[in-house]
Amino acid sequence: MRPITGSIVALVTPMHDDGSVDYPTLRKLIDWHVAEGTDCIGVVGTTGESPTVRVDEHHEIIRVAVEQAAGRVPIMAGCGANSTAEAISLARYAKEVGADCQLQVVPYYNKPTQEGQYLHFKAIAEAVDLPVILYNVPGRTVADMQHETVLRLAQVPGIVGIKEATGNIERAQWLIRDVPPGFAVYSGDDPTAVALMLCGGQGNVSVTANVAPRLMHELCAAAIAGDPRRAMEIQRRLMPLHKHLFCEANPIPVKWAMARMGLMGGALRLPMTPLSQANEAVVAGALSAAGLLA
Repeated sequence: MRPITGSIVALVTPMHDDGSVDYPTLRKLIDWHVAEGTDCIGVVGTTGESPTVRVDEHHEIIRVAVEQAAGRVPIMAGCGANSTAEAISLARYAKEVGADCQLQVVPYYNKPTQEGQYLHFKAIAEAVDLPVILYNVPGRTVADMQHETVLRLAQVPGIVGIKEATGNIERAQWLIRDVPPGFAVYSGDDPTAVALMLCGGQGNVSVTANVAPRLMHELCAAAIAGDPRRAMEIQRRLMPLHKHLFCEANPIPVKWAMARMGLMGGALRLPMTPLSQANEAVVAGALSAAGLLA
């Protein structure tokens, strides 16, 4: 895998009003991200509504993303599942169509032990020759991948990094300190991403990048280069977005924001529901504060 650093957008999945996937708009969004400087495009993660897309749609979103990117930026394919066999199947498809790497979340709901997590990710890496980025987000999965488990997995060939989404900077610092050379630590938490990158992290898997791709690219580049003044200048501008794009469950606010900007329609699939009227002004205010609305 070519090394991935910088801003990795956790891309939404655009949908028509009837809930079907809007593939033409998906292609347009990918072109826009390439033009705006996004360093890598992540598809079919939580922000991409992976829990509610069918397997055939999951496959097609990955395929279309790879085809449209056409090698201009890497594609990080969300292939996570709480079934090891299903995760392997998704990873095999992502490999077949040319994704650059796979994002594998800690299995959710069934609460595997640390040994279960280790064997799950090891089995995926051994079954499919496609670089694995681990994804730890205990706020959603309940199960939490502990430090020693990450270090064990970092020794497994094919496992090349982690999306660390706890927002705990002390925890991230220990990871950055202890992982082997070449193992990447990415933030999965926009509010604390600058701190993680200034501590030595390689990038940020970002929700905010859906609406502010150029600014997030510049923020990541500055932080990775060790320029805290420039990174924090951009961070202060984006802080309202980092906060208010999570005023309701992701991706409800970011889809509303993208619709407000004219980038796509705002349709979601149940059980996700439209942004409440009370929060529309909150998200619009965050867009305005970032200079994204006239």
